[in-house]
Formats: sequence, C-alpha cells, structure tokens
Amino acid sequence: MTDSKFKLRREDLVQVIAGKDKGKQGKILKIDREKGRVIVAGVNMIKKAMKKKSQTDRGGIVEIEAPLHISNVMIVCKKCGPVRIGYKFDGDTKKRVCRKCGEVL
Repeated sequence: MTDSKFKLRREDLVQVIAGKDKGKQGKILKIDREKGRVIVAGVNMIKKAMKKKSQTDRGGIVEIEAPLHISNVMIVCKKCGPVRIGYKFDGDTKKRVCRKCGEVL
C-alpha cells in the first residue's frame, strides 16, 4: 500500500459506503498512509480494555474508533452528498472539486 496518493485529508467530512457502519458520517481524525486506513470520529466503535496509566486515570473498558479502509469512505459535498474528488487548476493553485457539481471541497 506504500506510494499511494490519497485524495482525502484530515478534517474532511466523509461518509462510510461499506461495512457495518454504512451511511454514517464523521470527520477524519487520522490517516495511516502506510496501511491505507482512516480513523473517522464516531464510526467503527470498538470496546477495548485499557490499563490504568496513572493513579488519577480510570482503567476499564472504553469505546474507541477503529481504523477503516480508505476505500470504504467517500467525501461529502454540501450539495450532492457522497462524491468522488476531481481537481481543477485555479491559476497556479490546485483545488479539489466535486465531480458532480464542480464546487470546491
């Protein structure tokens, strides 16, 4: 999966298009470019047993987001919903645009 170029970035609003959380939306928290996975806020929640790290810290079972494969999410356009990303050159800057309506993402 190395040398892959991903069109998604942190803070993008994405929608899950496959799997148990299909249809859910959230912002990208982290992208693992080596493994081709993304962590989306509030999506793909798993329970994990955590050990106490300090005396004030509470251990026990916590719910955290697990990574999803990047192919299972699509960016959400304000007008169109989940869409693919295209590129337009605006002078000397490259802009990401919606493939359906052409609006800058």
